[in-house]
Amino acid sequence: MKKLFKTIVTLSLTIIIGFTSTEVFAGNKDRAGQAGANELLVNPWAASSGWGNAGMASVKGVDAIWSNVAGISFTNTIDLDFSYTNWLAGSGTSVVSFGLLARVSESVVAGLSVMSMSFGELQRTDTEHPDGGIGTFKPSLMNINIAIAKSFSNSIHGGFVLKIISEQITDMNGTGVAMDAGIQYVTGITDNIHFGIALKNIGPTMKFSGDGLSFKVAIDGMSSDLTVVQRADEFELPTQLNIAAAYDFNFANASRLTLAFNFNSNAFSKDQFIFGAEGSFRDILMLRAGYTFENGVTKSIEDADCTNVNRGLSLGATVQAPLNKKGLKVCIDYSYRDTAHWKGTHSVGARILF
Repeated sequence: MKKLFKTIVTLSLTIIIGFTSTEVFAGNKDRAGQAGANELLVNPWAASSGWGNAGMASVKGVDAIWSNVAGISFTNTIDLDFSYTNWLAGSGTSVVSFGLLARVSESVVAGLSVMSMSFGELQRTDTEHPDGGIGTFKPSLMNINIAIAKSFSNSIHGGFVLKIISEQITDMNGTGVAMDAGIQYVTGITDNIHFGIALKNIGPTMKFSGDGLSFKVAIDGMSSDLTVVQRADEFELPTQLNIAAAYDFNFANASRLTLAFNFNSNAFSKDQFIFGAEGSFRDILMLRAGYTFENGVTKSIEDADCTNVNRGLSLGATVQAPLNKKGLKVCIDYSYRDTAHWKGTHSVGARILF
């Protein structure tokens, strides 16, 4: 079973990278905006977003389902995580996430997470009422993630995520599926050197359907109207490839400083270079900071070269309290992501580790 699982991971990653490498590394400004389901690029978890997703090589727990699924393999018994994000504070957009991990064998961990993004009530409009006044509707986006990861040795860990994507308004919806694959490699005398690769959002195209794509047309000479259905165009998913590394400086009294780097290659937007640092004090208090650099990020949002509302800076903190000697812990996480024109993105989360 171990050899079979390892063979499947190796072959799958080879096939995926082989078929998508040209597309993944072709990311440029000319393709920006051509992909859909961009909520797949939103990290809903408070811990890992606190240093700008820099920790792809060393991420663990439920956060790893979104970041690098190989990291869930470090779960001891059970990991529960809840997170709430006020996305672009002042925009009325919120993200609620829940995740569960469970060890199912000595080397295999399975997980499930759900992310729901809502935008509040929006004014319904049509050609005769461009300013609204004819009611409201509530768009909603939901991703369901089913994950599995395996530790092949003390150094090599790998896994997959199956994503079910749902986007809908009152009279129209779109559904799709995607897959993530990730590997983490740990080495060093104290397992303090980390490398990671994560290939994300690989899947078939999506398109919308529903009554919202139909309208009635009156034709001269006919007593009844005809219903015309428009054909929705298909759109691709926002594929990305992450190549990451991290180094732990371990100190006395279970304290640690981790420096991390992540190269994020996007198929439909600019490539990013992410730098981050995480300090752990007695395994009770964690402080994080990260910076995401991409071409134009330092310029004004009104500048044509700036295509991202995020300004690059991320900050985060975790307070972790052990409840007994058997490893039960409760963690409270917070992260802040700096943005232009809004009041930043704020996430708060709670975790229970068994």
